[in-house]
This record gives sequence, C-alpha cells and structure tokens, in this order.
Amino acid sequence: MMSQSSLDRRSLLAALGAAGAVAVADAPAFARAMRRKPFFQRIGKPIGLQLYTLGDLPTKDLDGTLAKLAAVGFTDIELPNFYNRTPKDLRAAADKAGVRYSSIHMNMPGPFTGGALNLLSPAQQIADGLNTLGIYQVFLPLCPLPEGFSVPQGKNPQVAIGDALRAAGADHWKRTANLLNERAAALKPFGIRLGYHNHNMEFAPLDGGVTGWDILQRETDPALVNFELDLGWTAAAGHDPAAELMKLKGRVKAVHVKDIKATTKTNFVMGQDPTEVGSGKLEWAKILPAALAAGVEHYFVEQEPPFAMDRLAAVTKSHGFLSRFVA
Repeated sequence: MMSQSSLDRRSLLAALGAAGAVAVADAPAFARAMRRKPFFQRIGKPIGLQLYTLGDLPTKDLDGTLAKLAAVGFTDIELPNFYNRTPKDLRAAADKAGVRYSSIHMNMPGPFTGGALNLLSPAQQIADGLNTLGIYQVFLPLCPLPEGFSVPQGKNPQVAIGDALRAAGADHWKRTANLLNERAAALKPFGIRLGYHNHNMEFAPLDGGVTGWDILQRETDPALVNFELDLGWTAAAGHDPAAELMKLKGRVKAVHVKDIKATTKTNFVMGQDPTEVGSGKLEWAKILPAALAAGVEHYFVEQEPPFAMDRLAAVTKSHGFLSRFVA
C-alpha cells in the first residue's frame, strides 16, 4: 500500500505534467498573443530619442526639455554632443528628469564638437566624461571630411561634401576605417564601444564598383567597431533598411528610427523629404523585426528639418505611432 505522502507526490507530479502539456499545447496561441502586442512592449525596450531632433531647445532649457520628453515616454536619450556643458551638469539634468543617456555622438575636432572633448581626445579623458554620464557607447556621426575641404561660394554645402567625398575615392574611406579601428582599440580598455553612424553619401558608387559603406564594413574590425544604422538615410540612398540590418547582423548596436516621404529621390548628398515616424514610406512591419533579429540594442527616434509642426509635437507623434505599432 502506498503512503499518503507518496499519493500526494504522485498527484502533484500528475498535475504538473498536465499543466506542462497545456502549456505546450498553448505555445502557438501564446506566440500569436505576443505578436499582437505592440512591438516595443513585446521586446521590452524603450523608445529612445536622438536629442539633435529638438534643435536648440536643449541648449535653451535642458532641464525643461528632458522633463517634457520623459512625460511623452522618451526615457532613453542619445546626445548629439555635450552642449558645451560639463558631463556632471548633463548627468544632473538627466537624473532630475528621470531619463538616462545611453549613447553620444562625438565628432572630430572642429565646429561641431559641442564641448571640450572630441573623438581624438585622450581615451582616459573621454572615458572619465562618459563614465560620469553613464554612457558606454560612442558613435562617429559624420565621416572626416577630405583634407582642405571647403564649400565653394554659392554651392550647396551638402552637394559640396558629396562631390569632395567622391573625388577623394576609396582611400578616404579606408583612412576612415583605420581611424575607427585605432580609436576603438584605444577606448576598449575603458569599457567604451565605438561605432559609426551613416548618412547616405556612404552609399555613393566609387571607382571599382564599391562604395564607402562597403569599405567601412570590410575594413573595420568587427571585434572593435560597431554601427548605428540610420534607417531614413539608408532609404534615401535607395537601399532597403531591413536588408542592410541583416547584412550587419550582430554589428548594429543602435538605429535611428527615421521616416521619409515617398517624394524623396534617391541621392547621395544628404537630401531627403523628412516626416514623422509612421507618416512616410518606410515599411516598419518589416524593418522593426529585422532590427530585433539583427541584435539592435537601442532605438532612437530622429527627424531632420524642415518640420511640418512644432518639434516636440513631431516627436510626440512619432512616439505615439511606435508605442502602438504591432510588428
């Protein structure tokens, strides 16, 4: 005769087995239910914002701007520069608003640096500043311009940049890749990762049938250099952002969630017709799952000028679309 305790254990095991069978049987239903949830709720990641989108608002009132963004639901912030503030001041503003910085753009020395630090600053100084901010990812937002570059009088600066890069050819992109490798190796011991953010001039055809984008992918060390894929600029170059994400699977750590109108003509000179996310031509039902499959860690909304509405209203509209979007 079995003891009462044996019966209890058998009953418990039988019950657990039945529950497991139900769970297995309901697995497809569970998966379908998960797919019906909004994308960002399903993956458990925040909708971020590249602060560049708001123009000079952060310069005029950083505390107020960050508080408004937090109220919208943006808690993951990417800095475009240091806004000529100390890392300590920037961190205090984020803590006060209840947001965090997870990434920053750092330029080469020049007028766009926005602070004392730039990508060629000593690695220890960069690390000290970023540690204060709680940031461990840096992106070079624009390739170095060819030596001696200037904009001829009366010429569109974007066209001038595109022309100069084409004239510089493949060697310029190889030098850029070498620079990224060198700076990434210097920052790695401090726990700082370095990546590259694209526009659309990287996709311009060069002699030999290659592009700057091809060279950057081939010549940068995957163990050192990652990428921030700007989905809008990629589309403006005539490329499929989802396909580019899968080509770089494992190397894309962040994306700029940017939309463009169907009127945007394919070009390689930083031209696009911008709009709020969800109001343009990008196929988010295909792109967002591709980003997830590619291993993207951060999703930063970004929009280029001109704006059809107030900038804060524009990013609020983009956040509303993304927060509800099922993919």
